[in-house]
Amino acid sequence: MKILAGIETEYGLWIEGRGAEHQVEDSEALVRSDPNQGRFMWDYRPESPRADLRGFTVDRLAIDPVDAQFDRGRTYGSDRETRADRILPSGARFYNDHGHPEFATPEAWSLSALVAHDQAGEAHVLSAAQAYAAETGREVAIYKNNTDFHGASYGTHECYLVPRSLGFEALFKALAPLLAVRSLVCGAGKVGSESGDWVDFQTSQRADFIVEPANVETLFRRPLFNTRDEPHADPREWLRLHVIAGDANMNPRCTRRKMGLIKIALTLAVRGDAPQWALEDPVRAMKGVSRLPSAPIALKGGNWTDARSILASYLEGVPDLEPELAEIAEEVSHLLHADETELARHVDWASKKRILEQTGLDWKDPAMRAYDLEYHNVDPEAGLFHALVQMGQVVADVPEPPQEATRARARGLATRFSGLTQANWSSLTFGEETFYLDPLRDCSNFTKDLSEEEFKALLAYKENGNDQA
Repeated sequence: MKILAGIETEYGLWIEGRGAEHQVEDSEALVRSDPNQGRFMWDYRPESPRADLRGFTVDRLAIDPVDAQFDRGRTYGSDRETRADRILPSGARFYNDHGHPEFATPEAWSLSALVAHDQAGEAHVLSAAQAYAAETGREVAIYKNNTDFHGASYGTHECYLVPRSLGFEALFKALAPLLAVRSLVCGAGKVGSESGDWVDFQTSQRADFIVEPANVETLFRRPLFNTRDEPHADPREWLRLHVIAGDANMNPRCTRRKMGLIKIALTLAVRGDAPQWALEDPVRAMKGVSRLPSAPIALKGGNWTDARSILASYLEGVPDLEPELAEIAEEVSHLLHADETELARHVDWASKKRILEQTGLDWKDPAMRAYDLEYHNVDPEAGLFHALVQMGQVVADVPEPPQEATRARARGLATRFSGLTQANWSSLTFGEETFYLDPLRDCSNFTKDLSEEEFKALLAYKENGNDQA
C-alpha cells in the first residue's frame, strides 16, 4: 500500500530590532518578499479546520493565550491578505501562518521525494528571508524548530492520505502508542522545559505542548492525535491523517524515519495487524519518554512497558513492506540497540545533546538555549547542524528521490496560465470551470509544452472518467 504524504512546516523567525508584537506583519512582509515565482490565488473554500473525524464540527477553535496577548489591540488586513498565500511552480504552498513563514510541500508517494521537497522548502524560506533582509536592511534568521522558549510553540504537521474506511478508532489505536514514543528515534531535542518540573534536556520539542489524547485543536489544547477532518480529496473515499505532535527535524534522515514509521503503522492498520497497546495515559507517556528515554510507560490493567518495546512491536512481523519502509524498519531496529554515541550520528536530539555537553556550561545557562536554537538555523553558513554535517559527525544523506508525477505537478504547471483564477490541493479553477484533481492520478502527461486549452482538456478527460488523453 502506497501512501501519499506531505509536510507543513512553520518556521521560527527572528528579525533584528523587531519583537513578537510585530511578528504577524513581519512574517507577511517576508512571504511577500519572496523573489521566486508563484501565484497569490489560494482557494480556501474546501478547508474545514473545525470538522472532526469523530463525526461532528466544533463551534470554535481555541486560541493560545500567549498569542492573544500580542494580538490585543492590533488589527490586520483580511485573512487572505495577511496569509499572502502563494502557490509555487512545484505545487507547494508558501504563506504566513499567524507570524510564521510556513512551507507546505507538494504531495509525494516516496519518502525520498518528500524529504527532497522538505529540503527545498528550507532553501525557499531562506531565500525569501534573504530578500527581505536586503529590502529592509535588517538581519534575519530562520529556524526550523518548534519553540521560542518563551511559552509559544509552532508546528511541523505531517499529512497522510488514508482510506476513510479506517476511521478514527482504528487510527487512534494504531498510532497513539507510536506517537507517544517516536521521539526516541527522531525527536529534535530541547534544552529545559516549558511545562512541569525542570529537566535539563528532552528528546522532543513538542512534548511540553501536548495536553490531550485526541481533539481537533492545533493552536491550543494540542492533542497527541489530531482529529481534524479535512481530506483535500473525495471525502467519501479518503481522510487526511493530520499529525501535529512531531518535531521539525534538521537531519533529513530523521524526517524520512519519522514519516516512514507512520507509514508502517498505517500499513499495519489497513491489514488489521497494528500492535495493540492500551496505554494508561498516552500524553503522560509522551512527556515521560521526552524527559527520560527509558521511562516506564503505564498500561491499563497495571502492567508496564517502555518506548523501545513499543517501537519494536511495529517492526516485528511486517512482511511484504515496500522497499523504502523495509529500510526504515531495519534502520529503526538498529537504533533501538544503539548507545547514545551511535544515536548522535543519526538522531537530532542525540546530535544536539552531544554538542551541547561539549560546551561545559550548566544546562540552566541561557547560552545553552541559544546554542539549542542555533542548531536549527537553516542557513548553512550559520547553523550548528550544518556544521556537524560538514565535520562528518552526523549521517544525513538520503537516497535520490524517484521521478514522481503526482497531482502537484498539475497544480504547479497551472500557475503559468493567466486563466487560472483559484487553486487548492484538490482542484483548479479557470473562470467558471473547476477541475477536480484526483490524488491517485498519474500526472506525467502534464508538461510545460501544453497550452492553456490543452491543459484544461487534459484535466477534463479525467473529469469525464477517461484516463487516456
